[in-house]
Amino acid sequence: MDYIERIKKIKSERKITNDQLSEMTGIPLGTLSKILAGISDSPKLVNIVAIADALGCTLDYIVSGVSENTNNYTLSPNEIALVEDYRMLDTHGSELVKMVVKKELERTSPSASREKSAVVIPRSSVNRKISYMEASGGLARRNIPVYQMPVSAGPGVYLDDTTAEEISIPDNEKTATCDFALRVSGNSMEPIYHNGDLVLVEDCDSVEVGELGIFVLDGDGYFKKFGGDRLISLNPEYADILIRSFSEAVCCGRVVGKLKKR
Repeated sequence: MDYIERIKKIKSERKITNDQLSEMTGIPLGTLSKILAGISDSPKLVNIVAIADALGCTLDYIVSGVSENTNNYTLSPNEIALVEDYRMLDTHGSELVKMVVKKELERTSPSASREKSAVVIPRSSVNRKISYMEASGGLARRNIPVYQMPVSAGPGVYLDDTTAEEISIPDNEKTATCDFALRVSGNSMEPIYHNGDLVLVEDCDSVEVGELGIFVLDGDGYFKKFGGDRLISLNPEYADILIRSFSEAVCCGRVVGKLKKR
């Protein structure tokens, strides 16, 4: 039994005509007739919700035959509009929405026990901005961890968790937001960033369009400029990397500067 048959079954049991149901729901009779005849194969969700309310049953029952809403979900008008807009998106748009929702859930529920990617940088060993400081020649310095995971400035390199070492960097306005460093491998970010450079990274899970960041796409690490729907190399010899070509995309940090090759 599909949703049309379930609607007709309740109408018959309650002796409700199409004219009466049209008045009860506010759905034009012509539109309602097309829905019940199966001519409208993708009816608006707001209309199905109105029919469920008028017939005194749950939306779950109309859509799937579940007689009781065990999740106790009630859609607000804004949620209904959002679902309708989502259904109009193509595959690329729906994937972007899923990615944004996932990232927002991770941001707003940092303590939630959800599966984490094996390539996430081990935050527990990052002494964020509270590493000890020392005076050297009158200039303040502080220690930050360096992860020996080569970040690709060419083809993607898998970011494998390893033990970090510490280096001392100047403590000034330019490095104030730096949390850790990663080493560049490759030449796709030349002429500004070269093979062997240490990039200074601020720990964050998103960057603005046009900013440089550390990204993980399906397990491979990249140091690139964020282009919204793509990752961009500074070296024009390298093509853009389209994010939609990957099933999982994660931002691990914003690049805020570099140290010369050590």
